[in-house]
Formats: sequence, structure tokens, C-alpha cells
Amino acid sequence: MTAATLTAAPLAPARRPGLAAGLRHTLTLAWRSLVQIKHNPMELLDLSIQPVMFVLLFTYVFGGAISGTPGDYLKFALPGIVVQNAFFATMTTGFGLNNDLTKGVFDRLRALPIARWSPLAGRILADTVKQAWSVSLLVGVGAVLGFRLGNGALGLLGAFALLLAFSLAASWISVLVGVLVSEPEKVQIFGFMVIFPLTFTSNAFVPTETMPSWLQRWVEVNPVTILADALRGLLVGGPVAGPVVQSLIWAAALAAVFAPLAVRALKRRV
Repeated sequence: MTAATLTAAPLAPARRPGLAAGLRHTLTLAWRSLVQIKHNPMELLDLSIQPVMFVLLFTYVFGGAISGTPGDYLKFALPGIVVQNAFFATMTTGFGLNNDLTKGVFDRLRALPIARWSPLAGRILADTVKQAWSVSLLVGVGAVLGFRLGNGALGLLGAFALLLAFSLAASWISVLVGVLVSEPEKVQIFGFMVIFPLTFTSNAFVPTETMPSWLQRWVEVNPVTILADALRGLLVGGPVAGPVVQSLIWAAALAAVFAPLAVRALKRRV
């Protein structure tokens, strides 16, 4: 075979790893994101200090005025604070993804012989672990302040599973924003412009009946309200089946709409 023949021979296409290898790559990249906390502790402090401050301030500043005693208000508000914190925490996915994209880290990862979907999956999985830490911290602080579970360990596990599933679906919104904006700081701006009013126009912190009638109609269909009611039913007591099913429907709808949009936008950018 001549040198010319060798030169003209087409190169075989690179073979992408299978599902099992892709899962291993995802776990490795998720661990990479989590290990960064050791070098940047502020990333974990953001998920720890702010939610604890919300619990303390809302319980002892507004609790007496809204529910009569801080203890009664904590029973009502803690599930809502957990939901609000979960929505804000999903923004860390978009922030971290945009940071990797703008610095070229994402391109270098995709150039490796790994599954094409593992860099994004690893980022989302790592942020889900951070979500679990934040929820555990909130429930622990609530227990210290007097919050007691109404449905025991089973209700707590159900609340964890539902919240993480909803957060996983909602994180696709953050992924889409992180891909579309040019700077990581703009992801945070989006969070305050959209998530902040979304959580405060819900029953996460105050009962729906205390609001104006025109606002109540929105509050009743607000996904934050539905998820907060589901967590109250699981953690404290009350209706469970209806709010849980509606929360899962909302999660499925968010994933069905934003996941394809985020993946398409990511393919265009990289």
C-alpha cells in the first residue's frame, strides 16, 4: 500500500461511549463539581446561610403577626421556605453551566472521549446533591426551632423525593437561561426578576385568604403554591394526593417544554 493510498484513506468515525460508560462519566463530572466546594467554600455557604436566615427572620419577625406565635408560623412557613430555596438553588445550575461555557471548560470536556451528554448531566446531578444538602439543613434548623414532622420519616422521604424531582425538572429553565445569556451574573438577575416575585405571590409565606381576591386566583394556580401545599401535607399533615399529583404534572410540563429548548440552545452554542 502506497503512502498516497494511506493519505486518501478515510478516517473511521470516533465511537462514542455506551450508556454504562456515560453514567460513569456523569458521576465523575458530578464529583468534579462537588470537589470544587473545597476550593470555593462560598458556593456552599450561599446554599446554607441564606435559607437559614430566611427561616430565622420570617419565624421571629413575622411569625407572631401572621400566626400568633413563632411556633405556629414555623409549622406553616417552613415547607414554603424549603420550596423557595429550591427554586433559587436551581439557578446555580445555569450559573455554573454559563461559567463553564464562557471559560471554555465545557468545550474541553466535550473534546474528551466521553458521552456527549455527560458534562451537562454531571452538572445537574451535582446541583441536585447540593439541593439535598440545603433541604436537610433547613429541616434540621426547623427541628431545632421546634418544627415537628406530622407524618414521620415516610413523609419526610416523600417530601425529599418530590422536591428533588421538581427541582430536577425546573433546573432545565436554569440551563436554558445559562446557555442563552453571555455572563454568569445575568443568570442571577433572571432569578431575582422571575423567581423572587413567583415565590412571593404564592402561599409559601402567608395564607392565600389574606390576599386580595384578584391575586388569589393566580396564587391558587401558582406552581410554588401547589408544591408548598404538597410539602405541608407530607411534612405536617393535610391533603397530600391532590397537591402531589399536581406538582408532578407541573414538573413534567416544565421538563417537556424547557428540556428540548435547552438542549437545542446548547447544541447551537457549542
